Amino acid sequence: MLVKNKRVLVAGTGKSGIAATKLLIEKGFKVALYDDNKAIENDKLTELFGENADVKMFVGEVDEDILAQSEVLVISPGIPTDAPSINGFRDKGIKIIGEIELAYIFEKGNVVAITGTNGKTTTTSLVGEIMKGAVKNVYVTGNIGIPYTEVVSATDNASCTVLEVSSFQLETIETFRPKVSAILNITPDHLNRHYTMENYIKAKFDISLNQNGEDILVLNYEDEILRKMADNVKAKIVYFSSAHILDEGVYLENDNIILKLDGEEMLICNIDELNLLGTHSYENVMAAVAMAWYMKVPVEVIREKVKTFQSVEHRIEYVCELDGVKYYNDSKGTNPDAAIKGITSMVRPTYLIGGGYDKCSDFREWVDSFGETVKELVLIGQTANQIAKTCDEAGFTNYVHMEGLKEAVEYCREKAEPGDAVLLSPACASWDMFSSYEERGNLFKKYVRKEA
Repeated sequence: MLVKNKRVLVAGTGKSGIAATKLLIEKGFKVALYDDNKAIENDKLTELFGENADVKMFVGEVDEDILAQSEVLVISPGIPTDAPSINGFRDKGIKIIGEIELAYIFEKGNVVAITGTNGKTTTTSLVGEIMKGAVKNVYVTGNIGIPYTEVVSATDNASCTVLEVSSFQLETIETFRPKVSAILNITPDHLNRHYTMENYIKAKFDISLNQNGEDILVLNYEDEILRKMADNVKAKIVYFSSAHILDEGVYLENDNIILKLDGEEMLICNIDELNLLGTHSYENVMAAVAMAWYMKVPVEVIREKVKTFQSVEHRIEYVCELDGVKYYNDSKGTNPDAAIKGITSMVRPTYLIGGGYDKCSDFREWVDSFGETVKELVLIGQTANQIAKTCDEAGFTNYVHMEGLKEAVEYCREKAEPGDAVLLSPACASWDMFSSYEERGNLFKKYVRKEA
């Protein structure tokens, strides 16, 4: 696919694009880095690669001579595959791949990959911790925040790469083949990018596109979409379940997480031994247990690691207690289904901060989940009016609009009483007001502690 005497185009100058460019330079390829944002300054990009690197940089459009020399374009996950500029490259006969596919070309070890609408980061982090108990060199990377191309050169025949993979990244794979993969769940998300649920589901299942009967795909038995699609998969299917006792797989019975194989049951732990809250968290643990087992990790290591694992930052993260009110940061609740899990984890009357970037989500099920838990909904961001309309239609009228996150936190601090909770769980992406959900969550914590 990659020919040394041809130039490789890289689109996008974010983390993924820069990491992909550096990898290609390291491997001896000629590179042309492109960004259609004309505000990008070439001099700043030059500093990243050194004066002697064979990198051409183009802002706005690429020189025709460079296009004639190029066979492959590597795009970052944030760039839609049907963007006009990308279609222009495709029309010229240039193959489009993503940063994940590029990195996989140079992968030397075993790959474990996790996708799903919700729970990816927690499960990826937990699998990474389990694998570190059994494998010397483990690299936790991908959509979790570290570009795959940044770490792949360090892999070796005995290493394990644990990847969080988004639907955006899976749109552009060709040869990517994990030894063990998992799809945790599928609920509507990113329909502004994928347009239809069918497209979104296909993108998720492409994690197993190149797997065969020697490989493993771990699926959530409680997700009807996953069960229906399982017949189309060539990999061996292994299920986990929070509501059914399985003949084989990982399941929850009497608050115990059980691994069952060949009729033999192995107790992993009781949920009271975990540092995680909620059924969705137990499902993440069960998925991780299944993946680790099929990566030949001893059950004793799996058991130890799941018991000591702490919740990841920004996912129902306990912040502090002030004046009898507990504050939780669930900024990673970037869609309604994820935010429902945040709400159902609350055991106190809750002031909920929601709203943000519009991904064409339907908020009705989220609002219906409020029940007796949500005392008041504090709305911010681009979707505030849309959510308010949904609340009115659902008969939930106890909501208020705030200008921004800081004002929302101050309002909640004033209104909440001892015994209440304040939860940031927006049900929306962050891009209308923040650069990332991490920035949103970090600011929330600072506002709570009055550090900003």
